[in-house]
Amino acid sequence: MQNWMAAIITIMVFLAFSPYQPGVHAQSGYGWGFNKNDDHELPDIGKYKQMLEGNDAYYADESGEKNIYLTFDNGYEEGYTDDILDVLNKHHVPATFFVTGQYVDSEPNLVKRMANEGHIIGNHSYHHPDFTTVTKKTMRKELESVEKEVANVSNQEEIKYLRPPQGTFNEKTLKWSNELGYINIFWSLAFTDWDTDDQQGWKYAYDKIMEQIHPGALILLHTVSSDNAKALDKLITDLKNEGYQFRSLDHLVLKTMLPRPIYGY
Repeated sequence: MQNWMAAIITIMVFLAFSPYQPGVHAQSGYGWGFNKNDDHELPDIGKYKQMLEGNDAYYADESGEKNIYLTFDNGYEEGYTDDILDVLNKHHVPATFFVTGQYVDSEPNLVKRMANEGHIIGNHSYHHPDFTTVTKKTMRKELESVEKEVANVSNQEEIKYLRPPQGTFNEKTLKWSNELGYINIFWSLAFTDWDTDDQQGWKYAYDKIMEQIHPGALILLHTVSSDNAKALDKLITDLKNEGYQFRSLDHLVLKTMLPRPIYGY
């Protein structure tokens, strides 16, 4: 017994003075999701609503106004982002592009163009890890690395909006990222558009969005989708004709009176 006690004490002393300290992981994550409806109303997000409200996170504009917020996730390039930017520029529509560090490294000119044309660049982490499985230190490194890379290639020096990789989160990751100065941005409208081997034509993307559209929609799209690139011009035209206005995330955040920097328009 004494030998066991001595061993335990030795280990405790070693850990106390060792430069290595086991990190605290977030653990037990949720995958973002909601109950879709075809009534053109905000989807029900259940218990997630309280979690988001407690950590200054967003999934939609809940004011009831006919605003739309376009967001794109950029992990790698398939050649459609220039086309998407051309359409946005044609219609004077703002968007937010959530980029990974690997995307910035491989496509600096596209990132520069996004910023130059008034769009917001958001953070999608450097390596796209599940934040619920890493330490706060690792999360900080993932986010700060992207921010540094974006500042190196564009005129946007800071990033304030975060889309959690894989849409995975929990109370702790929301809290951590908030403490690091980021606003978590989820979504209220999405569909399976990211599979480049299963593109089904522009009308598929168009119909999926029009079926789900609702006032305050925060739309998640992927720039690797040829369907999205081909549908975007008609989507914007028809939605404007229905009375919708395309807004930037800054508009959404400023509406709630949060003291945050302003990017875009």
